[in-house]
Amino acid sequence: MTTKRILVVDNEQYIQEVAKICLETVAGWEVETASSGQEGIIKAEAYQPDAILLDVMMPAMDGIATFEKLQGNPVTKAIPVILLTAKIQASDRRRYAEMGMISAIAKPFNPLELADQVAVALGWSLEK
Repeated sequence: MTTKRILVVDNEQYIQEVAKICLETVAGWEVETASSGQEGIIKAEAYQPDAILLDVMMPAMDGIATFEKLQGNPVTKAIPVILLTAKIQASDRRRYAEMGMISAIAKPFNPLELADQVAVALGWSLEK
């Protein structure tokens, strides 16, 4: 079984670190991080992750604009995106799904449940 590769795009260093440690420890996945939407797009092209965890609220280019750029790029269009967001009402979930996002995970998230939430959203098993 090949190791899944995840790109975490969040402007908060703490969130990047917690997500990286949890996904690597709990799921055994490879995790790359980016601190901005622009950096996330560049890393998504180069790294070709199996999925992207994308923060909604970021300065300069927010998660929605970043997602739209990823979707507009043939190199990154097929990469599934899961939003990390503090705003997660039913209307937001519907809008995100209509845009083509796989799922949304509420922030703050439980670090021990993050890998499970990602695996469930993507239909992956967590066997190691």
